[in-house]
Amino acid sequence: MRLHEYQAKEVFADAGVPVPESRLATTVEEVVEAVADIGFPAAIKAQVHVGGRGKAGGIKIATDEDEARQYADEILGMDLKGYTVEKVLVEAGVDFENELYVGITMDRGEGEPVAMVSTEGGVDIESVAEETPEAIAREHIDPAFGFHPYQARKVVYDAGIPGDIAGDIASILSTLYDLYESKDASEIEINPVMITADREVVAADAVMNIDEDALFRQPELAEMEDEAAEDDLEAKANEYGFDYVRLSGNVGIIGNGAGLVMTTLDLVDHFGGEPANFLDIGGGAKAERVANALDMVFADENVDAVVFNIFGGITRGDEVAKGINEALEQFDEIPKQVVVRLAGTNAEEGMEILNTDLVEVEATLEDAVQQAVENAQEASQ
Repeated sequence: MRLHEYQAKEVFADAGVPVPESRLATTVEEVVEAVADIGFPAAIKAQVHVGGRGKAGGIKIATDEDEARQYADEILGMDLKGYTVEKVLVEAGVDFENELYVGITMDRGEGEPVAMVSTEGGVDIESVAEETPEAIAREHIDPAFGFHPYQARKVVYDAGIPGDIAGDIASILSTLYDLYESKDASEIEINPVMITADREVVAADAVMNIDEDALFRQPELAEMEDEAAEDDLEAKANEYGFDYVRLSGNVGIIGNGAGLVMTTLDLVDHFGGEPANFLDIGGGAKAERVANALDMVFADENVDAVVFNIFGGITRGDEVAKGINEALEQFDEIPKQVVVRLAGTNAEEGMEILNTDLVEVEATLEDAVQQAVENAQEASQ
């Protein structure tokens, strides 16, 4: 479960991390009231689970009431990378001289959490990691012993943080790890930590992802789940019991089993496409469940084509084929081209059942993905 920025900042503030004064607003008038209380300049920030909000027009700095009203009207209701903005965070502007990055995540290669600090804050940290990895200092943490203060100081020193704020940054990093551990987080970061002219540190953004399987231990965070749900698709995924993650591409992906779906995502990228989602329908999926999955992917306006990748173990190919037929026969015109690859249990029977007037069938996963990518590219032209 990914918290919204305003939710994560509530958690951070309760733990002692300095954050700007802010208020949540859902209407233009609420924005105007908020900036009147907070003062100018004020940031008006779309609350959606996407990166690059600023570049996409989802963050504006208002210097007076007229600008606040104008920006609120522009941002509320806007389509931001496929998400409708229904609420904004109105936040006191920070006069900063520098931006840093701090975060805690799981290094799956090492099998340990890792603390990261960089002077390249305010930009996409994934790009920094790819283009200039030396700009990110890292310190692995043995969860059996915790994050020692000397480790926090070491990673801050390794990142080249100036001495007059190094202690504050180390303190924030230690607090983030305490939250990471105590709140069952899978990722927690601040990008950027802003440094003011008075050498104060302020968390200008907040990211916090929680392990959904641990929510029974986090009743306060569990109460945020409904508000953290991004849109109708995510709500529908919860209703259907699907493992679903919305992405930014246009190739819809449905599969059974997380590893199989991840492989499909990788192949879409390999063949020059961009995945629109991760959707795992699970094992033993019956026809109704398959139809629900197609209904979800079709409902995503970003999707231009769909690839259905099923390897039958518990899941039977003939049941999957029935579900695909049932879902597609409801339409007078198929909204997106669907490519199907079946293998494993009752795959041959499923191939015979599939209505090839409604779907394209490929014998191999590579062929299916390549065809879906081509379909998406043609549809988007």
